[in-house]
Amino acid sequence: MRILHVLDHSLPLHSGYTFRTVAILKAQRALGWETFHLTSPKQENCTVDEEDVDGWHFYRTPRPVPATAMPGLGEIRLIEATTRRLSELVQRLRPDVLHAHSPVLNAIPALKVGRRFGLPVVYEVRAFWEDAAVDHGTHAEWGLRYRISRALETYALKRADHVTTICQGLRSDICARGVPADRVTVIPNAVDIDAFPPGGVADEALKAQLGLSGALVIGFIGSFYAYEGLDLLLDAYPGILRRLPGARVLLVGGGPQDAALRDQAERLGIADKVVFTGRVPHADVARYYDLVDILAYPRHSMRLTELVTPLKPLEAMAQGRIFVASDVGGHRELIKHRETGMLFSAGHPTGLADAVVELAQEPALWPLLRANGRRFVEEERNWRVSVDRYRSVYGRLLGDRLAA
Repeated sequence: MRILHVLDHSLPLHSGYTFRTVAILKAQRALGWETFHLTSPKQENCTVDEEDVDGWHFYRTPRPVPATAMPGLGEIRLIEATTRRLSELVQRLRPDVLHAHSPVLNAIPALKVGRRFGLPVVYEVRAFWEDAAVDHGTHAEWGLRYRISRALETYALKRADHVTTICQGLRSDICARGVPADRVTVIPNAVDIDAFPPGGVADEALKAQLGLSGALVIGFIGSFYAYEGLDLLLDAYPGILRRLPGARVLLVGGGPQDAALRDQAERLGIADKVVFTGRVPHADVARYYDLVDILAYPRHSMRLTELVTPLKPLEAMAQGRIFVASDVGGHRELIKHRETGMLFSAGHPTGLADAVVELAQEPALWPLLRANGRRFVEEERNWRVSVDRYRSVYGRLLGDRLAA
């Protein structure tokens, strides 16, 4: 079976999106399927038509000539460019299935080309474009641009031959838009067990270099987006510090909220106890994880976080890490309170502080959390199990051709 994936972006860019993509491709190849990979014009810093990255071959879409400032014209040109490139590749590669991944700017070209060449189209929703735009500040929730984006998503969802998505929250929203439930399959986020072995021992030299020797380290490692709730962690920290004077906060990464978080730490008078490392090389991330005693995932409640399950808690479970997380819908779908992690009421700094202190003062619970989390990802949330669900999706669309 030959599957042509249409992607927003890919390696060498590093993001949760690219990591999920590679995991899916590896598992599909392990099933004996051929995969081909086209990225949209939004692939950054790319000027070639084809490219090999880390053993994967990617077809690229040339970026169209810059559009005018007229609203929507840029998106139309992106769709047109992707449609042209996809048409070329379908004739050249002869795939059996077109598999478009979020956002809808990839789904519409796949639907147009699929109709032209008589190919089934799977649309995979990892998040809704309009909800992500709210967090990035480019759309107002339920404003005109938001409603237009939502209408485009619904248009594509209703016309795809099958829809896959990453969690039950998104599936419920998709079905509520009028897509029959039997045409929506959850392919949940998972982890590569081999890539996330149980955590190691802290590098004491690195810990000393960061001023964390002897500290209880509360940490976050990733991109600093507003929805991650790192501002809530800083608001909660003084309350933690009063009860755990040796606690320190370690923030590894960067992003849109970086400057605002540093300013907040100054205003709260905690800047000397909050360590910002900036972005670190991907190869070094495990060393920084090993410094952290309690990871914090304090996501704010909004449509994006209520509907979408993140990867970070699964990666933490795979490594046997201890963590606290807000009780947004995306977390509740993954985490059982006091069994695989500690949940607290989203948006409440006092609740976050209480959860951290409770966990810190109950070390006897830690081995149970570690064992339960690791067992959960080994048995239910590994990529082999998740990707095997594509068998029925593709099989239903291809029927006798797949059997042959």
